[in-house]
Amino acid sequence: MDTFNGLPLHPLVVHAVVVLLPLSVVGAIVVALRPAWRQTYGWLVAGLLVVATALTPVATSSGEALEKRVGDPGRHAELGDQLIWFEIALLVVLVAMLVLHRRGVVSAAARGVAVLVLIASVAAAVQVYRVGDSGAKAVWGDTTSEAGGS
Repeated sequence: MDTFNGLPLHPLVVHAVVVLLPLSVVGAIVVALRPAWRQTYGWLVAGLLVVATALTPVATSSGEALEKRVGDPGRHAELGDQLIWFEIALLVVLVAMLVLHRRGVVSAAARGVAVLVLIASVAAAVQVYRVGDSGAKAVWGDTTSEAGGS
């Protein structure tokens, strides 16, 4: 789990997570706010989230392999290891909301689960940002600000 076609695997897999997880977050927010769209789009969103969640351990494993080649990425590795827990929490409440919707449950509990989907979505979005930001800083440091003449 180190390279693919001569390239480090980590940045390749990370980009899949960086695309799929925010798409899943936006989708989860939309279906939480628009119950009429849950039946049509909810399971698609859950599927995207499953793929993002499944790729996260691949990203962390490949990151550990890359770390052996290039050195410790600092806080990035720690934040990356935490990301899966945010994804799992979002996946659990999203699926719970979709199951309740499919069963026709319209109650305060169902609305509460939708609120939990919103909270878990925001938390996952913040965490994926933190992971990406720390990764960019680990790779690029201050080179972008130096190039801009600042």
